[in-house]
Amino acid sequence: MLNGLADERLVRTVRRSVLMALDPLLGPVEYEADLGYPGAPAAADCEGGRTPRRLLHALSRFPQLAEWARSPALGEALKACLNGPVRLSQCHHNCVMTKQPGYSSATLWHQDIRYWSFERSELVSVWLALGEENTRNGALRIIPGSHRFDLDRGRFDRDLFLRTDQADNKALIRAAKEVALAPGDVLFFHCRALHAAGTNRSDEVKLSCVFTYHAADNRPIPGSRSDQYPGLVLA
Repeated sequence: MLNGLADERLVRTVRRSVLMALDPLLGPVEYEADLGYPGAPAAADCEGGRTPRRLLHALSRFPQLAEWARSPALGEALKACLNGPVRLSQCHHNCVMTKQPGYSSATLWHQDIRYWSFERSELVSVWLALGEENTRNGALRIIPGSHRFDLDRGRFDRDLFLRTDQADNKALIRAAKEVALAPGDVLFFHCRALHAAGTNRSDEVKLSCVFTYHAADNRPIPGSRSDQYPGLVLA
């Protein structure tokens, strides 16, 4: 984690732009009801069914955020993580998480690599807090060192969430750490790291920006979702 990697002015500008995109709601957007996670409305036509979970395609709709996501400061930190030149994926994350009070859902334990198709499972997600993130509003929880684990398929359910009915998994979850963040703080985490998040029990929306990066020589599998748009070179 790097404290204050995004300065106060950027955070304030992006946060204002995001709030304007939420009211009135500007697409593209993913709704809580689309995912059906614990705590989400059952369907779009239920109470709270139009609660947004993510504002999609953040790079193309928030210019200041796109500039930061490709900035030299961030690039240098990522080069150290990925051992060389990096690319910013347009296909994965590339969103603003908008965890709303009242109808937000809990995210179960999972690894991001379950969604992605690259030659090597070596990708890094960058999570930027646009406000305080804590227990009350559903901060991220991470299992330290879990990116190095080699877990059998049976440890996960059909949707590739970590099964909570297994004793070995329960021991892993007990070792989890909550990641409390202040506005402008940035968390870097590996695509194999097990993470989860709770619901927002506060009175304000929690806003976080998330982007995914990979080494320039770690190519997406042709024809996969990961290959839909080209990776972007950093400044």
